[in-house]
Amino acid sequence: MKKLENHVYYNLLFDIYGNLLNEREKEIFTLSSIEDLSLQEIADIKRVSKTAIGTALTTIHKKLDHYEEILQILKKEEAILKIVEEIKDEKVKEKIVNALK
Repeated sequence: MKKLENHVYYNLLFDIYGNLLNEREKEIFTLSSIEDLSLQEIADIKRVSKTAIGTALTTIHKKLDHYEEILQILKKEEAILKIVEEIKDEKVKEKIVNALK
């Protein structure tokens, strides 16, 4: 997966499964992916090593992957959106898309 695709993918998973992470994991993910801080900047904020942050992010990504593997919410949402594209009635499309939010 390309870096940008990877970034978007994990942000989508975080939107869906982020509440299943603990507070430390949420904060590290947010600092990395949403605030776009470097590993060293996050390490300085958290007062840990850069390696510890890298390891934490790897663990967070594995957890998000695991949740998606089991629940498949993102996969199902993408499948529904593909089907919705075929609907001609714009009001119905809008209702379905809003229901997915």
